[in-house]
Amino acid sequence: MSENRRSTIYLEPDVHRALRLKSVETDRSISELVNDAVRVALIEDAEDLAAFTERAAEDTVPYAEFVTRLKREGKL
Repeated sequence: MSENRRSTIYLEPDVHRALRLKSVETDRSISELVNDAVRVALIEDAEDLAAFTERAAEDTVPYAEFVTRLKREGKL
């Protein structure tokens, strides 16, 4: 694994307190908790980007048309 980089972040007081408490209860550092949370967010972004790419060629349906169809089909 590569060397960790130091960074300064500013947390809201309640978020910082929650992280400190979780850190103590899980025996993990705040840095580990923040790294894991950021990693999860980045994974979600990667999944979203893949889905956008996968669906890029799909035909689009105007919102009004879609809602009208749902109503006609008794789903609304």
